[in-house]
Amino acid sequence: MSESKTHGNHWTMVIDLDKCTGCQACVVACHAENNVPTVGPETVTMGRSQHWIRIERYWDGEYPDVKARFLPLLCQQCGHAPCEPVCPVFAAYHSDEENLNIQVYNRCIGTRYCANNCPYSVRVFNWFDPYIPEPLDNQLNPDVTVRGRGVMEKCTFCIQRIKRGEDQAAAEGREMRDGDVQPACAQSCPTDAIVFGNMNDPESRVAVLAASGRRFKLLEELGAEPSVIYLKGGSSHAG
Repeated sequence: MSESKTHGNHWTMVIDLDKCTGCQACVVACHAENNVPTVGPETVTMGRSQHWIRIERYWDGEYPDVKARFLPLLCQQCGHAPCEPVCPVFAAYHSDEENLNIQVYNRCIGTRYCANNCPYSVRVFNWFDPYIPEPLDNQLNPDVTVRGRGVMEKCTFCIQRIKRGEDQAAAEGREMRDGDVQPACAQSCPTDAIVFGNMNDPESRVAVLAASGRRFKLLEELGAEPSVIYLKGGSSHAG
């Protein structure tokens, strides 16, 4: 069965676990691009971290030949997202045009139902109003709102960059080309482990990589239809 949706764009991310070194450049880039505040170690120990993307570590191989490997984890942009039907104010909804899970911050009332229903634990609750003293406020991205306390936050595949790419293509009177849009995480990855594109373009890099025999999706058996595809790394190639 084809991965592509039959309408609109199908923005997809492919992450090659063989290339990921766990450097966390993607985490830092996401914070900078999306005005995600840092909360400090004390708040993190309370389970209130604010990362929209995090690096999970897992062990690969058989003892004693065991290696630590890394898996970037972010919103999976599910086609049948468990977070959407439980939101009482429709702050979490599905965009048919982009095939993305949208989060409307000024609708959110902070029930956290969506986070409880997310099997990937990739939604975070903003427990405090961010403190950004001058002149550090000059580094904020003007294309992204600064969220106040009491709302759910998550990865959006840098939708502001997607919209900018669409507007640029429209202004030039052409269709979008593969590579026109790169989320901050993909742009910053030094090993090119993260590839982003439109699955509805059969010649895009993500469409080609998605056909790999190494491909898998997280918790695919749940039927959520994630739009993030992972490529097996290391000795797990044979798995």
